[in-house]
Amino acid sequence: MGKKEKVILLLLAGLNFTHILDFMIMMPLGNYLIDYFGISTMQFSILVGAYSIAAFFSGLAIAMFTDKFDRKKSLLFAYVGFVLGTIACGFAPTYGLLLTARIIAGVFGGVIGAQVLSIVADMFTYERRGRAMGIVMGGFAGASILGVPISLNLTNLFQKDWHVPFLLIGGLGVVLIPLIIRIIPSMKSHIKKEESKSSFFKALITVCKVPAQRSALIFSCLLMMGHFLIIPFINPYLEFNKGFSKELTPWIYLAGGAASLLAAIYLGKLADKRGKLVVFSISVFLSLFMVLIITRMPNVPFGVVLLFFAIWFIVATGRIVTAQAMISEVVTPAQRGSFMSVNGSIQQLGSGIAAFCAGAIVFTDKTGKIHNYNWVGYLSILVLIMSLFFGRVIFRKMESQQAKTKLEQDLMQEIV
Repeated sequence: MGKKEKVILLLLAGLNFTHILDFMIMMPLGNYLIDYFGISTMQFSILVGAYSIAAFFSGLAIAMFTDKFDRKKSLLFAYVGFVLGTIACGFAPTYGLLLTARIIAGVFGGVIGAQVLSIVADMFTYERRGRAMGIVMGGFAGASILGVPISLNLTNLFQKDWHVPFLLIGGLGVVLIPLIIRIIPSMKSHIKKEESKSSFFKALITVCKVPAQRSALIFSCLLMMGHFLIIPFINPYLEFNKGFSKELTPWIYLAGGAASLLAAIYLGKLADKRGKLVVFSISVFLSLFMVLIITRMPNVPFGVVLLFFAIWFIVATGRIVTAQAMISEVVTPAQRGSFMSVNGSIQQLGSGIAAFCAGAIVFTDKTGKIHNYNWVGYLSILVLIMSLFFGRVIFRKMESQQAKTKLEQDLMQEIV
């Protein structure tokens, strides 16, 4: 991997860091927002899910033209809109205005992930893509290890003012915008004259008609649902049910993020070497036990809680890195932008549905204690098992065919 490629990947990881942090920070702010606005768990879930549902619709709409334009320009347009929406969150004085700002941020933020993944997929072959995805998805770990703990600590420092994290993210975004202009190269090789006339509906119909692509979208939605079902109420559960203070919960994301950052790089390399489907399957299997532990947390010291979450972050990273690499291979480069936009929107739909489902299942009593969180865990386990089944059905044949093709190419090179 060349130096220029590494710089681009690090910048893309930075973009992932900000837009993922913007999505992630809403969930651990549940303790603050519920108290500040006097809202119910369902109203809080609407705040979390509003971003995702807005991103779902924008991701579908962007498929209408994403493959007609330079990927750099599409990414820049989306990121500027996202930054403006996030800054608006930082100044929102009421629940209604915050909800509106979250929708705006979601409309643009939902496009960023698809463009980042399309750029990586265009730059790297399938054999090298696992490591590249690992670096880019390191932004997810960075958001946990640095973004969430720092944001929560700043919130506590400024008299528990929940506006601070959004202003911090918006400020970082303002710094990154000029770097996009300067570092990301123009990417137009995917554009074909005859395909530039395709409509949104044609792109969506094409995705739905191809069995592998259709199954990959279902797989992607299930994966996000299984992951995000338990996240929105982690902090309220740990504080009101297990007695850990707001000052302790940032350490969960610090420990988990540190483990996830190392896992993203190592597991990406391991997936390229041992097979992405193998690493994915093992990660999902281990996730089932961790979800059960987290949603039925025993009375243990906080250090043990940190260990539980570190392991959960590692296996979650193993799922995400390998799944994204496998999903990106079911389409041709010319169709990849449209497909990854649809895929990104489906992922947002999955996380939005997860937030609404969690909010509908759990409830709080007068003391703030969370009830039925264990049932959210059971649902998460069921959905993850379904994603494992879909993943193995879809990608086992694909990896076998690619291994056969590579073997044939190696034999031809030896003959020559």
